[in-house]
Amino acid sequence: MSERLFPDVEPVSVAGAGEEAPVRYQTAQRDQIELYPCDLEALLPPGHAARLVWRFVEGLDLATFYAAIRAREGHAGRSPIDPKILIALWLYATMDGVGSAREVDRLCTSHDAYRWLRGGVSVNYHTLSDFRVAHHAALDDLLTQSIAVLLQRAVITLARVAYDGTRVRGSAGTGSFRRAATLQDCLKRAQQQVTRTAKQTDAPVNARVEAAQRRAADERVARVEEALGQLPAVQATKARQRATRRTEARVSTTDPDARVMKMAHGAYLPAYNVQFATDVAGRAIVGVATTNVGSDRGSLPPMLAQVRTRTGRVPDAALMDGGCFTRGTITAAAAHGVTVYAPLATRHGGPTATPRRTDSAAVRDWRARMTTPEAQQLYHQRAATAEWVHADARTHRTLSAIPVRGLRKVHTWALWIALAHNMLRLMEIVPHLMT
Repeated sequence: MSERLFPDVEPVSVAGAGEEAPVRYQTAQRDQIELYPCDLEALLPPGHAARLVWRFVEGLDLATFYAAIRAREGHAGRSPIDPKILIALWLYATMDGVGSAREVDRLCTSHDAYRWLRGGVSVNYHTLSDFRVAHHAALDDLLTQSIAVLLQRAVITLARVAYDGTRVRGSAGTGSFRRAATLQDCLKRAQQQVTRTAKQTDAPVNARVEAAQRRAADERVARVEEALGQLPAVQATKARQRATRRTEARVSTTDPDARVMKMAHGAYLPAYNVQFATDVAGRAIVGVATTNVGSDRGSLPPMLAQVRTRTGRVPDAALMDGGCFTRGTITAAAAHGVTVYAPLATRHGGPTATPRRTDSAAVRDWRARMTTPEAQQLYHQRAATAEWVHADARTHRTLSAIPVRGLRKVHTWALWIALAHNMLRLMEIVPHLMT
């Protein structure tokens, strides 16, 4: 007889007081499979965030996503998942701060909102992960559509745009960076591995295992070759630095696009620079850029060109911090009708408002403008807009660290965040559009 957990407690008698027959009752039977009806439509109340996300996705033009589907009526082939479902799942997950495809897969069976969004369609983490980074151009177009809706509703005015970048931890390991000689050795060993994989005589478990082994070997060679190809650009950047900081160029073998940058907490880590242009009035994102350059200097003109492409016009004014602009940037922005508000450099305890001999007319105007209380007060809106967007994206929208590799995939990740951010602004400012 097994020892009881509570020896001082007497077991329940199997017979009632004064009764000869044993008592009858129902007990737990956890080895049986339960089948119970579920009304998906009744899972969520009216006005739930998941319903608003679905309404937002229904309003988007998804023709590009549907055009990529190869399954056709009257032809063989399995029907893929409706892109609308996958877009809605990722937008809701991004809004919810979930960036892992495996976690979204788990939530699709355990969370009512995700179950409602998938509507009985079976999804898996592999499909979710592939979809998130597979439609860069189409996702960029969706961001433009969201901006157009906000412009139409006068949520975005483009009177003032705040612009700033933030360095985000990449997926590459700090120990994956190699110098040229080491990369050459890595390439030689990777090529030898490809040869050994092709010549192996032992039969694999199945054809999928053999294909995976060959694919892994080929990808290893491709990554090392890409790292070698990027060495000259990294070396040129090193050459422009001060002599005391010059070191031999190194590139990551796992993510050749990543660069070592100084993070906000002072550590040097593999990272990317994610830049957002945000409309001050509507606090909606109107431009997204991703680079592997730690500095934001000189990046305003390309962002203004992107805003013009998305909206048909440039903002009236751009609010930037001291690390985002140069005198050439101010001149280029003024040529397109954009007034720049940026802090004056401080020397000997005061701002340098005195014009230089080489200053253009636009730079002279900027120096004079930033000495006025009105311009200084207007510039204070930059922190409340640009830094708020970055803080929200890091804290709540999966931008704290990016697990994907490669500049294009990192940019796609940032586009998802921007689209989810604009969707939230639309839900908050004009909720009647979502019902």
